[in-house]
Amino acid sequence: MKIENSVAIITGGASGLGRATVEKFAALGAKVAILDMNEEAGRSLVEQLGADKALFVKVNVADEASVQNAIAQTMDKFGAIHICVNCAGIGNAFKTVEKNGPFPLAEFNKIIQVNLVGTFNVTRLAAEQMAKNVPVEAERGVIVNIASVAAFEGQMGQAAYTASKAGIVGMTLPIARDLASLGIRCNTIAPGLIHTPLFNGSPQNVIDALSAQVLNPQRLGRPDEIAHMTVAIVENAYVNGETIRVDGGIRMQAK
Repeated sequence: MKIENSVAIITGGASGLGRATVEKFAALGAKVAILDMNEEAGRSLVEQLGADKALFVKVNVADEASVQNAIAQTMDKFGAIHICVNCAGIGNAFKTVEKNGPFPLAEFNKIIQVNLVGTFNVTRLAAEQMAKNVPVEAERGVIVNIASVAAFEGQMGQAAYTASKAGIVGMTLPIARDLASLGIRCNTIAPGLIHTPLFNGSPQNVIDALSAQVLNPQRLGRPDEIAHMTVAIVENAYVNGETIRVDGGIRMQAK
């Protein structure tokens, strides 16, 4: 799949990994639809890239009508969808049982709805449109979902987040198999510790301690390194049904 002149929808595209992916794709000549809840940041990014190259739609990824609206707006503006990158995600931290009681079920459900259900919701609706594309070398579309190394080594307090990301990893191969006959590939990236805006307020000693857990290079990852892997997956037609860790070799400890 060539990125130049393609159309990509990117959830969580207004900040962090999503924003880095939006900027990378736009620089390579793609038109991008930014799906995010952060309207101010999303519209600012459209101004940066140019309204002819980018579209912002405020979207709740877990809501069917909201995503359908975003898909329709993308089709109206750009006429097709070739690439879908699901970066939208949230997290929380509750132990299964704490002094104040058990993990609040509503908080568990919220993480699952956004991270797992939201990823599948966007995937299925984007794939529906990709299936209508004229195939190029037997390929109609590419889906890249963002999980986390927490899918494999969830830490204390991360039961919900880990379950959501493990679910993304687990559904990668079945989705790839479901969509194979349509010429659509599905892969997942599992990032390690990436220096997104979430780390901006962290003391340097905390960042240093986290960096020391990484094998090599001993630092937090950069958002553009995840975007770079996304590009590689899109452009390599023989990568399918796979989850790729991009984590500097880290293996997360219990806490």
